Amino acid sequence: MQRRSFIRNMGLTAGAIGFSSKNLLAALQQQPAFKIKMLRGDIGIFTERGGTIGFYQSAEGYVVIDSQFPDPAKHVIDELKKMKEMPFRYLINTHHHGDHTGGNISFKDIAEHVVGHENCLVNYKRVAEQAKNADKQLFQDMTFGDSWKQKIGKEKIRTYYFGPGHTNGDAIIHFENANIAHMGDLVFNQLAPFIDRSAGANIRNWIQIMQKAQKTFHKDTLFIFGHAADPEKVTGSKEDLAGFEDYLKKLLDFVDSQIKAGKTKEEIIKVKDIPGVSWKNSGAERSLTAAYEELTAG
Repeated sequence: MQRRSFIRNMGLTAGAIGFSSKNLLAALQQQPAFKIKMLRGDIGIFTERGGTIGFYQSAEGYVVIDSQFPDPAKHVIDELKKMKEMPFRYLINTHHHGDHTGGNISFKDIAEHVVGHENCLVNYKRVAEQAKNADKQLFQDMTFGDSWKQKIGKEKIRTYYFGPGHTNGDAIIHFENANIAHMGDLVFNQLAPFIDRSAGANIRNWIQIMQKAQKTFHKDTLFIFGHAADPEKVTGSKEDLAGFEDYLKKLLDFVDSQIKAGKTKEEIIKVKDIPGVSWKNSGAERSLTAAYEELTAG
């Protein structure tokens, strides 16, 4: 049960059963904060702390996309084992960031292979070496360039790499039969994104990635997003991709107009909301800073 639902339900019944505040706290502490939701067929998502995890329960074993952090990763492993005891065939990382790969280590000696884009592995190793915690990571043992394909059970899995966006190593993972595509952090749904220039992010090409994704996938494709302003909207449609594309365009256009108007970086990053964008706090300092640096790079 999700913690928020538990709190709501307890609020309705506590008075009737004489639940004390001490007992309520104890009960809350025993409830898992994670949530599993099945999407289509044998494919679902797991949410707790970090980027959205996707999973596929095939007759031949599990495929998991991203791993959040060590504890959430252990939770998803345990919950999937409760569904059915099967091998974990593939752990696929959409990119290298810690809220998507930090839990990889929990799959050590469990997942047969860890898969990611070749730049994902380069970035992952670089960050781990800088943090001096490479011994606490589980790196990809299988990498790809533009694409990777794998048939498992009833599903055909295909990855797509359209160049630098959120980082220079972001991949889209598509379950072709179920028609579900995990976008990782290539989509922050109605949320100002983290744009990791230290890992090769490029907003101009990110816009093109959104355009290519809309052309590549069907109108009925269900998309999984790395993050969303509303936790219930970590899945969506092509309209959400178009909305995020529009945000990226408006972000660049706004910062460009401010630069041409003679505004300083400090003045630009103080803006809270970008004109024409209805999202709350659309002008997050990190996004404005990245746009400024990209537009002023020599």
